[in-house]
Amino acid sequence: MTQAEPTAKIMDMTQHAALLPRDEFNQELESNVHPPQWRNPTPTGRYNLVVIGAGTAGLVTAAGAAGLGAKVALVERALMGGDCLNVGCVPSKAIIAAARTAAAVQGAGDFGVNVPSGASVDFAAAMERMRRLRARISPHDSARRFQELGVDVYFGEGRFVDSGTLDVSGTRLQFKRAVIATGSQAGVSQIPGFESIDYLTNETLFSLTELPRRFGVIGAGPIGCEMAQAFARLGSEVFLVEAEHGVLPREERDGAEIVQRALARDGVKLLCCGKSLQIKNNSGIRLTVESHGHSYDEPNDKLLVAVGRIPNVEGMNLEAVGVEYDKKGVKVNDHLQTTNPRIYAAGDVCSPYQFTHAADFMARIVIQNALFMGRAKASRLTIPWCTYTSPELAHVGLYEHEANQKEIETESFVQEFRGVDRAVLDGEDDGLVKVLLKKGSDRILGATIVAPHAGDLIAEITLAMTHKLGLKKIGSTIHPYPTQAEAVRKLGDSYNRTRLTPLVKKMLAAWLRWTR
Repeated sequence: MTQAEPTAKIMDMTQHAALLPRDEFNQELESNVHPPQWRNPTPTGRYNLVVIGAGTAGLVTAAGAAGLGAKVALVERALMGGDCLNVGCVPSKAIIAAARTAAAVQGAGDFGVNVPSGASVDFAAAMERMRRLRARISPHDSARRFQELGVDVYFGEGRFVDSGTLDVSGTRLQFKRAVIATGSQAGVSQIPGFESIDYLTNETLFSLTELPRRFGVIGAGPIGCEMAQAFARLGSEVFLVEAEHGVLPREERDGAEIVQRALARDGVKLLCCGKSLQIKNNSGIRLTVESHGHSYDEPNDKLLVAVGRIPNVEGMNLEAVGVEYDKKGVKVNDHLQTTNPRIYAAGDVCSPYQFTHAADFMARIVIQNALFMGRAKASRLTIPWCTYTSPELAHVGLYEHEANQKEIETESFVQEFRGVDRAVLDGEDDGLVKVLLKKGSDRILGATIVAPHAGDLIAEITLAMTHKLGLKKIGSTIHPYPTQAEAVRKLGDSYNRTRLTPLVKKMLAAWLRWTR
């Protein structure tokens, strides 16, 4: 692919939060996801597909379409790889892994392993490891790789001119179809005092090089819980503030309560049912809140705000092309088509399921529908998710209250990990698998798993739901012993036992007497 001088200066990325500090690893990351000397190509004819945004949804769309022979342009204003690579899944899981290792060392005595006194966490080294591994992963999402795949990669602001033209920093791209995959960004509640402090979000958290001695976290959703526990394990004194009761308010209460106990075990101070929250800049950050009748006034060295995400819909001139959007994002139908039939959307910018894997599979739907007149539907996706605390909490399908709202009669089967040999031997028996069935059948409507590797275990149930395999089939599938996955198989046994009604048992007994 030939390249020419850009028609407008590419923005300077050296001060992007994900690229700080400016060490060798972040320079390597930059060279892949926003090369400083990159020159945008010169358009040659109309594109089958123009993709705005090079996060997961955009990358999968562009690579998949180009692989099928489409002429594709990919437009990114900041860093390729989006939040997942740069300030989301990848760096957070590296920090969680370091924190999990620290906790394992601290708890080694329970296994008869004596750790010499003086063992400590080197936070700067843990963060450097994260940056090194993130840079190592980044070539997969790099501009050069996508160029080699046949995608024209443009860095700059994408703005619609009309229903067949996108302007990228002065260069006009003609297209037959377009895809909005601009993702989302951290939201900030209108809490008094935020404007007076330099708070953290996931976009700035991973640039830290020193461990905060006292660390405040606003929001006990997935990001808040993961980072609160991780920083507590790494040595911070952590205060976790949540407006609702407990943690992970959208999850099943019995599962969320197990996570809450784990956070308390690791030293996280939970201030839930928080009222009158204020932030003050008084010789540093001060967090004041009322929780369960008590008033707290806590100084913090750093404060992480994790109160949700907002879609990136600004600056694209969507009004000019008739693409409707609101505070929840771009409006799409079940085929991921916007209110302009030539323009589609995928990922966080249009979906309530703000997960990398959801964006991946939404992109596959877009490729079918935008390029090949397909009729694939997003509603047919079975999307699991996981919060990566220790233990993890994973879920797929309906919650019990959602089934009740739909007037679906259900019954639940629960297997606690204290009844699973491998979990007991590993010292990881505070957890459960809960499966929700349609009453009178073994059809799985949803499931929650709380376990150290719940994100891995939920895949078996997701597979069963996707391909309409019931709990009976899982129960008849041999699982290795001893494994924690046996918890899922045991639920199959529990369901099969319900089929042994008094009448069936009486008939079987009669047969056995007759055949003696």
